[in-house]
Order: sequence, then structure tokens, then C-alpha cells
Amino acid sequence: MDEQQRKAILKETFDTVSGGYDNEPLRFFPASADHMASLLDLKGGEQVLDVACGTGHAAVALARRLPRGRVTAVDFSPGMLSQARTKAASRNVGNIEFLERDMTALGFPGGSFDAAVCAFGIFFVENMHAQLAHIASVVKPGGRVMISNFQESYFHPLKDLMVDRMVRYGIQMPSQTWKRIANEAGCRELFAKAGLKDIRVETKNVGYHLDSAEQWWEVVWNAGFRRMVGQLAPPEQARFKQEHLKEVEALRTDKGIWLDVGVLYTLGMKPGGEEQ
Repeated sequence: MDEQQRKAILKETFDTVSGGYDNEPLRFFPASADHMASLLDLKGGEQVLDVACGTGHAAVALARRLPRGRVTAVDFSPGMLSQARTKAASRNVGNIEFLERDMTALGFPGGSFDAAVCAFGIFFVENMHAQLAHIASVVKPGGRVMISNFQESYFHPLKDLMVDRMVRYGIQMPSQTWKRIANEAGCRELFAKAGLKDIRVETKNVGYHLDSAEQWWEVVWNAGFRRMVGQLAPPEQARFKQEHLKEVEALRTDKGIWLDVGVLYTLGMKPGGEEQ
């Protein structure tokens, strides 16, 4: 599969899941976005770029902290952007511009932004440090660049049970690119290779209890696993779901089913200017 085919599949996947991306069982996305925005420590007048913005969680969280500033948010999925625009409008957040662009070809002049973020998106490219350097190229010297990504144990043990069952069903697993930065050392190495300095990494668990195994299936179906499960024929898929949710339901406590969501937040500064 060449790069264009891979991008086309990713784009189709995100267009497909965009309608369910903001469902309640996936509330770790807005929770993580709020924490990312707080860590960026904005002064209120900055121009901020949100790369691979999805349905706009980070863009909205950032824009609310910019009474005199603006967010430019880009994504290559029209479905995701449609959801993002609707969300921003419904919350009366008007200082965001949403643009349909590939994050590997941003198309902005160098130094256009005071800061840039990429929430749960950098691991969708093979050459992550080149992608991060590309993002940094449109940030001013002394500006900040920040990403968020999952820790290796995220969704444990629910994801582990699912992956084990996928293997038994013969489902073809995608490249595990994300694992390269699923720990602090990997994040620091990524930022150093991209030429950033003053690197800081923070971890935070934004997990919560789900009410049912069916809510876990909403996470599976709308947060990146649908294409894998979709490799199965409908009868096999129904059997897979039934078997998997039975083992997930067995993990229930009196509080519900714990969804562990460990997140890494990495922040670095572009050399060549005073820290902002």
C-alpha cells in the first residue's frame, strides 16, 4: 500500500466515525483537550494552530482561552470538520477558522503562529519527527509546540482483551506506530529529533467508569478500531462482538467498567527566540 492509498483509507475511516466521535463514552477527548489547553499557558492574544483537529475539542478549548487571539484548525476529513464547525457554533465560539488540509502539507508561511498543537494525531504518520518539524516550521522562533498521545497501557485491560480476540479471529492488525511515543522517553526523543528544546512531558489519566459493555463498544466503533472489526463478515462480526462484550462485562464492579485513559502531553519550544 502506497502513501496515497493509506491516506485515502484514513480519510474514509475518519469521515465514517465522525458522527459518533463525540458520543458520551468517548468523553476522554474533551477532557484531554481541556488539560492540553491549560498546560499551554496562553496569555490570551496568541495565534494558535491546531493540526489534525478532528471534531474540534482542542480548538474549542484553546479558543476559549484566547479572548484577543484566534485558532486555525486543520484536518483532512470533511466529516470531522463538519462536526467541529457545528460544535464551535453551538457553543458560540467564533474565533476559530476550520480548514480542510493535509497535515503533511500545511501550506502556511513560516512563523505564522505563536503556538501549535496536535492532539492524538502525530502517530498517524510514519515519519513522526519530520511531521513534528513540519508543524514547528510554521511556528515563530520561541513559540511552543505541543502534542498529546496515549500511554502504552491505554484502555487496559479492555483493549488487550479485544486485540487478543482479533488475533484469534485472524484480523489483520495495522502498524503500531503509536507505540514509539507511548512513553516519556519516546516523546522526548521525538521532540529532540524535530529540533525542539526545553522539552517537558506530563502524564495524566483522564479515565472514568463506563455504565455498560455496550458503551465500550461505542469506543471501539468510533475511536479507531472499526476498520479492524470491519474486516469480519457480518455474522462473524456479530459473534465477535457478543463474545468480546461478555468478557468485558465480567470486569464490571459496583462503580461500572473502568476505562483507563493514560495520556502523555509533550511541550517543546522552537529555538531562535525568547520563550513566550
